[in-house]
Amino acid sequence: MPLANPNGSPLDPALEAEIEAALQNVSMTEIDATEPTTPSTRGARPERQGTVVQIRGEEVLVEFGPRTSGVCPLSAFESPPPLGSKHSFTIDRRDTDDDMLILSRRGSISKAKWTDIGEGQVIEAMCTGTNKGGLEMEVAGHKAFMPAGQVDLRHIPDLSEYVGKKLPCEVMELDRQRDRMVLSRKSIMHAERKEQRDTLMATLQTGQSFDGVITSVQQYGVFVDIGGVDGLVHVSDMSWDRIKSPSDVAKEGQAVRVQVLKIDLDKDPPRIGLGMKQLVSDPFTAAAGDLKEGAIVSGTVTRLAEFGAFVKIAEGIEGLVHISEMAHKRISRPNQVVREGEVIDVKILKIDPDTKRIGLSIKQTTGESGDGGEGHNARAEDPALRKLRAKFGNGPLKGGIG
Repeated sequence: MPLANPNGSPLDPALEAEIEAALQNVSMTEIDATEPTTPSTRGARPERQGTVVQIRGEEVLVEFGPRTSGVCPLSAFESPPPLGSKHSFTIDRRDTDDDMLILSRRGSISKAKWTDIGEGQVIEAMCTGTNKGGLEMEVAGHKAFMPAGQVDLRHIPDLSEYVGKKLPCEVMELDRQRDRMVLSRKSIMHAERKEQRDTLMATLQTGQSFDGVITSVQQYGVFVDIGGVDGLVHVSDMSWDRIKSPSDVAKEGQAVRVQVLKIDLDKDPPRIGLGMKQLVSDPFTAAAGDLKEGAIVSGTVTRLAEFGAFVKIAEGIEGLVHISEMAHKRISRPNQVVREGEVIDVKILKIDPDTKRIGLSIKQTTGESGDGGEGHNARAEDPALRKLRAKFGNGPLKGGIG
C-alpha cells in the first residue's frame, strides 16, 4: 500500500521509501482500514519570538505583537517563565475559534491531544508492541506506527526492549481520516546529538577524559560516542596487551572510558583520536624495577613471526626472542622450537625503556651447547658432575671428564 506522497512533498525521498517499505511488512488492518484519501501536507513549522504575558493554569499566554497572541503548554518549560521574558516558540497551528496560535517549544515534549496534533510536532507516545516493520505506538488513544529505521540512530536488533515505554517522537505523517500516524524518534535524537556536538566541540581539548559508548567495531579499532561526537580508538590504543582483533575485547553498546589524544578540525566532520589504555597505568613502567637484564624469567609465547617469537613475561609486557636466540643450531622457523601458548624460560638480554622493547633469549637459558639444538629445554647437569665442578672449578676436569 503506497503512502500518501504527493509531488513536492517536503519529506526526504529516502525517508518516504523507508516508511513505505516498513509499512509493507505490517498487517495494515492493525493500523488502518482505509486507503489514503488526502495527501500529506507536512512541512517545516515556523518559529517566532514572543513575550510571556500571563500564566493561566497549565497554559502560558504569549504575545507576538499588538494583534497576534498564542498559547503554549506550561509543561514546555522547565520552570514557570517570568512575565515579560522572551522565548522562541514553534507555531503548530491557528485555533480559528479563538483566533489564537497554538504553540510549542523546540525540544519540548507535548502530552498529545488528538485534535491538537500536527505534523512535525514533538509528542510523547507509548510503545504497545512490535511487528516486522517496527514499533506499534499509541497516542491519545489512537494507534500509530514507528518504522524500525526511525527508532534510533543505529540499528536496534531487539525492538522488544521498548515495549511499555513512553518515547518522545516527532509526527512524520498524519492522516486523521484514516486514523493513521507515522512517528520518528530518530529525528529527535539527531537534533539532540547536534546540540550535544556543538556544545562539546566548543570546549573539546586533548587530554580530556569522557565516558562513552562503543558505536562500531572495526578491524583497525572502535568508534566511541563521547556525547554527540564519535572518535576512533585505534587498536594500538585499546590496551597495553597485544590485541589481534578489537572484536575480541570490545562490542557495540559497551560503556568505556576514553581520553582525547588528537583533534583534527581540518576534516569535515572533525576527526578525533581517542585512547583507552592511556587511562590505566603502563605495566612496563610499573614492572621496570622488577625486570633486570641477565635475569631468567618464565613467560608465555603469545605470537610467532618469521623473525622470532613474542613472549609475555609480565602483565602487559612482551619481549622478543629473535630467531637467532632460539636454539644453539640454525633453525628456519620459530615453530621448530616453541608453539603459541607454551610456557618457557627466557633470559632478558636487553631492556630499552625509551622504545619499551625487550630482547630475550631461549638458548642462553641452557648450556653452551644446550641439547644440541633439538629443543629449548636443556638436559639437567648430572649431580655427580656438579660436585666435581664445585670441587675443581669450571675448567677441564682431569681424566677427560667435562
